Amino acid sequence: MAKQKIVKLIVAALVFAGGDIWVYTSLLESFRSYYETNSLKEMTLFARTAPENPLYYGDWLVSLAAEVEGARGMILNLDENWNFSPAASDPAAQFIWDVYRNSEEFRRGLESVYYLLPYKVSKGIRTSELAGLGIKDLPDASSYGVYLLPIPDASGYDITGAVLIAVPEGPAGQFERLLSVFAVLAWVIFVTLFAVAILSRDPITGYAVIFLFGTAIAFIAYPLFEAVRLTFMEGGVFSLNIWKKTLSPQYLAPLWGSIKLGIITASVSTVIGFAFAFLTERTGIPGKKLIGALGTMPVISPPFSLTLSIILLFGNNGLITHQLLGINKFSVYGLGGLVLVQTIGMFPIAFMTLSSVLKSIDSTVEDAALDLQASRGRTFLTITLPLSLPGLLSAWLLVFTNSLADFANPLLLAGSYRVLSVEAYIEFTGRSNLGGGAALSLLLLMPTLTAFFTQRYWVNKKSVVTVTGKPSARLAELATKPVRLGLAAFVGACLVFILGLYGTILAGCFVKNWGIDYSFTLANIGEALSTGRQAIGNTVVLASAATPVAGIMAMMAALIVVRRTFAGKRILEVLLMTPFAVPGTLLGISYILAFNKPPLLIVGTAAIIVINYIIRELPVGLETGAASLRQIDPSIEEAAQDLGADMSKVFTSVVLPLIRPSFLTSMSYTFVRSMTAVSAVIFIISARWSHLTVQIYNFSENLRFGLASVLSTALIIIVLAAFGFLQVAVRDKGLTEKSIIR
Repeated sequence: MAKQKIVKLIVAALVFAGGDIWVYTSLLESFRSYYETNSLKEMTLFARTAPENPLYYGDWLVSLAAEVEGARGMILNLDENWNFSPAASDPAAQFIWDVYRNSEEFRRGLESVYYLLPYKVSKGIRTSELAGLGIKDLPDASSYGVYLLPIPDASGYDITGAVLIAVPEGPAGQFERLLSVFAVLAWVIFVTLFAVAILSRDPITGYAVIFLFGTAIAFIAYPLFEAVRLTFMEGGVFSLNIWKKTLSPQYLAPLWGSIKLGIITASVSTVIGFAFAFLTERTGIPGKKLIGALGTMPVISPPFSLTLSIILLFGNNGLITHQLLGINKFSVYGLGGLVLVQTIGMFPIAFMTLSSVLKSIDSTVEDAALDLQASRGRTFLTITLPLSLPGLLSAWLLVFTNSLADFANPLLLAGSYRVLSVEAYIEFTGRSNLGGGAALSLLLLMPTLTAFFTQRYWVNKKSVVTVTGKPSARLAELATKPVRLGLAAFVGACLVFILGLYGTILAGCFVKNWGIDYSFTLANIGEALSTGRQAIGNTVVLASAATPVAGIMAMMAALIVVRRTFAGKRILEVLLMTPFAVPGTLLGISYILAFNKPPLLIVGTAAIIVINYIIRELPVGLETGAASLRQIDPSIEEAAQDLGADMSKVFTSVVLPLIRPSFLTSMSYTFVRSMTAVSAVIFIISARWSHLTVQIYNFSENLRFGLASVLSTALIIIVLAAFGFLQVAVRDKGLTEKSIIR
């Protein structure tokens, strides 16, 4: 049976290869015929403009290079013996003449020119040969096409001379190479899909793995490879100078600054996020939906808006510190201010991740411990907390990597405290040193990957399965009244502070000039909405397109990573998690480098922005989904498969309902981050597809805080409306709903 399948695969591959080659050669011949015909007509017409007066030969050669980009030319005169001889020439054209003038093909070409027939030399000349002669300003093309063209007299029936024109075959060569790549790629895709279909026991899983690998290679590995390659190039040649400078003591201090900031921010944010999640998911306190909505507000605003609120309230001329309290020596700039603003902006990541984890815990184990007279505190410390550890580590890792990649907050609030993301951003934008900025951004991967592999090593050694059948619809109340009140007071204080920051943004909508003129005005609203109308529409459309795709891909990737074993599983997981560790500036520059040329020429389109959204936020959904799946016994899925359900049926009818909180979190987070993205998007937006956060950033940079406040408020309203829509669209059928019992 296996031999028959292999034979079928070989036969199918050969048959497809034959058809593929036939299509390729047909398209190639048609293109070459069309291209050569049109090029020959164009060059013939241009040859007729050659001047009769030798004094103007030089000017004509210059105009040739200007009209036909990269072209080189030579004017040939006829002597008394009807032989052609150079009258004026470009150095490159002179070299071509010297090399090929005695060849048989050139003699045939000049003979055709005698009879007023243009001729294209079948064999061009390689650009590298001209470069070896020291000829400069050569175009980015592998070879030149050579044309021999007649210069007719006024009557058009006789010849007065000839022109040799060498034209770079860049577009033609690129198209032929692109056609070759597509032909090979089509064959590889067909063979791979057919092999999976006839050889795999679970074709759906095989297709999913291939799709994820293809996505990861095309939109993660390839762009980053282009960025890495750039770090080893200087002046167009291989060099290690960029890395020598990057690894010097000059940048070790900001590297440690980034790591220190990330560790503190991640630790504090995870603690606060767990407190919020535990209060809303594991206690019977009223107002949970309100707490959840207010607790996620910091993640639905541009990353620099809260920083501006902090500066305006607590800065050197802050409303609270300076004007109300009269404190002049207090400074919010530096590590303390960065930890404060990053914690406020990033603890919702931990909150959203841990909420789904705590909600998914089956409380029967906790009930058993309570029935055996264990105290609530002991039950929490020995059962609930250990079961939550994978989620805690995932939340910590996500906040840590997000902190390392953040540059907007440090750019405004770091002061003298140096972090590597800002250094990389300055190299990119301030010094136009793309290679140096890419190297500094890549250096940030070292601590991120270290944290990632440490977390994976620990999680893989532990078992946290609690759902082995239909999950319990009840959760035991583990928090005593003093604990509930303490958590409520702590969460309430955090929410009051957050509301104060957003109150500053809201107040800014109606203030003429914050810090100078606090008089009331409504002019900001009309001007901001009029200016940002296109940006609002574009941002909503792009984010809406990315959200469902990213959510489904994240859950599919989580299921495959957690439940399936296949070759290259660890590589795929690392690739899919890489975008969250990569600074947004690096990802934006990588996409510019990779997709501004064939085979994927998508820079300036909406596609590159949507793809960037999906790839950038995919790790969050993957981590959240994986943390939930590790709590579900695989035997539930195996039972469904034993009853005849395939991979897609198991995913939609068993897995997805059980991990609904993670799925909802993934889509919500993708939409939010797409709406509020800055670092990567600022490099890849175009005039056709503007972005709301870039508009807000431009207003903030120009100190037009009133207009920035209006657009920030509009963004928050849009995201909150989307949250409500997702809650209705992705309905909970009761599998994850819990009731708290005391």
